[in-house]
Amino acid sequence: MKSLRNKLCLVTGAASGIGRATAQQLVAEGARLCLTDIDQTSLDTVAQELEEKGGQVLFHRAFDVSDPDAVQTFADAIHKKHHSVDMVMNIAGISTWGTVENLELKHWRQIIDVNLLGPIHIIHAFLPPMIEAGRGGHLVNVSSAAGLFGLPWHAAYSASKFGLRGISEVLRFDLRQHGIGVSLVCPGAVDTGLVKTLNVIGVDRNDPDVKALTGRFQRHAKPPEHAANKIIAGVKKNRYWIFTSFDIRLGVFAQRFCPPLYEAAMKWLSRMVFSVYKKNDSSSPR
Repeated sequence: MKSLRNKLCLVTGAASGIGRATAQQLVAEGARLCLTDIDQTSLDTVAQELEEKGGQVLFHRAFDVSDPDAVQTFADAIHKKHHSVDMVMNIAGISTWGTVENLELKHWRQIIDVNLLGPIHIIHAFLPPMIEAGRGGHLVNVSSAAGLFGLPWHAAYSASKFGLRGISEVLRFDLRQHGIGVSLVCPGAVDTGLVKTLNVIGVDRNDPDVKALTGRFQRHAKPPEHAANKIIAGVKKNRYWIFTSFDIRLGVFAQRFCPPLYEAAMKWLSRMVFSVYKKNDSSSPR
């Protein structure tokens, strides 16, 4: 996969954020694309934009990756014409945060369905034909900093992202015999649409302190194009770990080699966000 020219690449979550930026980067690399997202209108717009730039968008269809039948139907349509894809990129995802006393089971289920079972459905539908084709290929799974660290309010989100990390850790070895590389992407702060639509249970997003935290995140965040460039560069070098920002790499180093420093950082973050939560909790009507 040192060259992506003419490679058939599947990108989920392609209508916005990292998925869209990655699709644009793949077009620049000369890849052929199969795109999906849950947002039909935005996906149509992206496909049209890419084609106007000379990109080859062979398939694009809107559906929910948490629906295994929809995933399989899409895969069957692709395989009927092309037998298998060369690269699978699991980028689609949602984010819901909240303290454990505020999270309801519906929040846990939704995030597991989309962020963990969604990639599993894609892997189940697309990897066996890749293996059977015998041409090698690559699998990219986008996890998160929350798949590495104990970030506050991230229990449900981390459950999905740690799970995807575990799957990737197994497949990086299982798929080697088939010449299929695996990359686990752990982005740091990326300024995508999720920042504006993020669902924080039990917290008023219009609260000045919450807005201040959001603004601090966005000032620190990298654009999606930066993350996409890091992903494509990592795939070309067959890297397993792909970090999109230095602070995540530094956090991993502290976690492994200086646990007290990592624990101190997590405790500081927890105290900071807990103060925001308590303010919201005390001001909410009973």
